[in-house]
Amino acid sequence: MALWRTPAGILAAALILSGCSTASDVGDFLWPSLEGDEPAAPEVVEAPAEIPAQPTAPQQAPAPYGGPQAAPPAPAPTAQPQFRPPPPVQNTVPVQLPEVTPGQPTGTFVGQKIQQLRNDLTSMQAAIRAHGNELARVRNNIGQNSQAYHGIAAAIRARLQAGTTPGNPILVRQWNEVQQQLDRILSDVAQLNSLSNRAAADAGLAAFLLESTRAAYGLAGAVEEDHRQLGILEDEVNKTVVSADRVLNELSEEIRRQTDYVSRERQNLQVLSLAIKNGELYGSSLANRAFGQGGMDSSLASAEPSLGSFSQGPTRRPLVVVRFDREDVEYKQALYTAVSRALERRAGASFDVVAVAPAIGNTADLARGSNSARRYAERVARALVDMGLPADRVNLSASTSTETASNEVHVYVR
Repeated sequence: MALWRTPAGILAAALILSGCSTASDVGDFLWPSLEGDEPAAPEVVEAPAEIPAQPTAPQQAPAPYGGPQAAPPAPAPTAQPQFRPPPPVQNTVPVQLPEVTPGQPTGTFVGQKIQQLRNDLTSMQAAIRAHGNELARVRNNIGQNSQAYHGIAAAIRARLQAGTTPGNPILVRQWNEVQQQLDRILSDVAQLNSLSNRAAADAGLAAFLLESTRAAYGLAGAVEEDHRQLGILEDEVNKTVVSADRVLNELSEEIRRQTDYVSRERQNLQVLSLAIKNGELYGSSLANRAFGQGGMDSSLASAEPSLGSFSQGPTRRPLVVVRFDREDVEYKQALYTAVSRALERRAGASFDVVAVAPAIGNTADLARGSNSARRYAERVARALVDMGLPADRVNLSASTSTETASNEVHVYVR
């Protein structure tokens, strides 16, 4: 009798078929929400991955007398990974303060002075530790407020990038929320300023305590034990002074960094407000580029230092030409891109916005065309300021030209 006709053969065939079945992993994708509701935890969405080809088992002969064949078992469900938010950022300020060594009373006046200095050192170290703990607490607040700020701002930019309507009320409400988050960071910076004042006062007291400790060596009526204790106390006070200065330096650096950060984000919010108004995303503030580092580009150099010759027509090549030959001319994105590239090449560049009117028609036509061109030039200049370019880097002028049939605005780099 063949092996496959025995009960053991049937059982072996069932085991072979069941071993050919595999379970594929299930991929998880986190989709950010672009709705205007309050930011919530990301939703875990199941998406099936491609299942690899199953290996084919060798064909088995039917069971004797038409008996049923063993069917492969169903694949076991795969455990789904759970999304967990990252832990909050913990900022700590290591304050290394020495232990105050207790001393034995000597019964002298200098010994009493040493005990008084030792008590002052203990109180000062407690204040320095409190400053370090307060700095760590404010840093944690800044980190949490910054994460909330960038979360809402990213949702606004994602909605603008996907396309939306001008002045979308959902984005306006989110912009107000992100403004409040930035105000909270500014409030944290104010707390750092107050803490810095207290830390500076304590650092000054620590330096005075060190001078007082050194001056105690010159007091009359001391014994050798007093000078030994004064040496130990001097070392401890000196280390405390170093720790106080370190906390003060960290406070100064933190205040400078956060102040610059808030200033840049204020300008970015101004550009974001303009993008919400127009329903179109531009980018970061031009002021962030205007004060950066950039090399001089000869192609952007001004051929003329002034705009006086524009009455006979500009001789420079304009960076941007906006033709207002119809209503609702879309020019802001192209203007932003051109000015941004110019600032990347020359960070300290200024821009001349020239209203060019066609020199066609009688005196009344020329006057109407000149007024319209000036209004268009003022509109372009306001757009540059809204994009973050400082107002003192935008200069307005007017001109006429026989080579144009409609009102134009030329932007030159100077």
